[in-house]
Amino acid sequence: MVRLAIDSTIRHGGVRAVELADRAGPSAILPGMAGRNIAAKPGVTIVGAGSLASALAPALLEAGYRIDGIVARAGAASRRRAQVLARKVNTLVRNAPQPDSCIVWFCVPDGQIARAAGTFADTVSWRGKVALHSSGALTSDELSVLRHRGAAIASVHPLMTFVRGSKPVLAGTPFAIEGDARAVRAARALVRALQGHSFSIDKRNKAAYHAWGMFASPMMITLLEIAERVAAAAGVPAKQARRRMLPILRQTLENYAALGAAGALSGPIQRGDAATVKKHLRVLRRIPEARSTYVALARASLRYLPAKNRSEPGRLLKA
Repeated sequence: MVRLAIDSTIRHGGVRAVELADRAGPSAILPGMAGRNIAAKPGVTIVGAGSLASALAPALLEAGYRIDGIVARAGAASRRRAQVLARKVNTLVRNAPQPDSCIVWFCVPDGQIARAAGTFADTVSWRGKVALHSSGALTSDELSVLRHRGAAIASVHPLMTFVRGSKPVLAGTPFAIEGDARAVRAARALVRALQGHSFSIDKRNKAAYHAWGMFASPMMITLLEIAERVAAAAGVPAKQARRRMLPILRQTLENYAALGAAGALSGPIQRGDAATVKKHLRVLRRIPEARSTYVALARASLRYLPAKNRSEPGRLLKA
């Protein structure tokens, strides 16, 4: 009976299929797909073929969702990437979302979300569909043109880094979700199927949320690049510096996970060792960006974290 209800809802374009399929549990397994839960989950069209889409589409297929197509731009490079991804998930490269897809997930750069939504607004009936995008900084309102056509819309952002040459694991990944109630329910079902963890984000806080993510990953990479340049000043080449930093980086993250920032802080700022801080500031004059970063982070350490002898290092950092 559940299967009949799902099939009927899909034929009528309703999002109810997402909710029923998520509760139904496993049913028939298609030949060659043993081990995957393909229990009548709704079809998904992915718009885009970049790093996020390349991680998301195979994970959705593995979770039992049918991938109805990969929609790509007309450029040769975009179409090639889309063809590679489409082969991985047993689908085709499309010019527009498919009429029988219950869910359309826009995995395109922030500046292209509204434009892509507008492009496809009149190519298919959106009544009853769910439209998602994965911007961390922008709200679901980027898809408002599709809401006006009858779709439920939401933003679904994985707090994860996606770069070419790396395959992040989505299981365990937090997903920040906001939007229309129907779309949010569908998005939470998707995240559960991916074995991720969803949480609500107020759309007014999206910019601050994304800035938080910037500190957690992109800015961390910038900090490591600066560390390599300081290593070079110490006579250690970049490749060796990267390898030699890994043990301390891993231990630092383990300390942070177990003890929090206050318990994980070490070094001359925590000890109140002004003499060492003075030596650092002197040698870093040769690398101005590194020196300014050092000063900003050291000041933040003195302000937010436990440290001894705050006054003397504080005077040096004001100079």
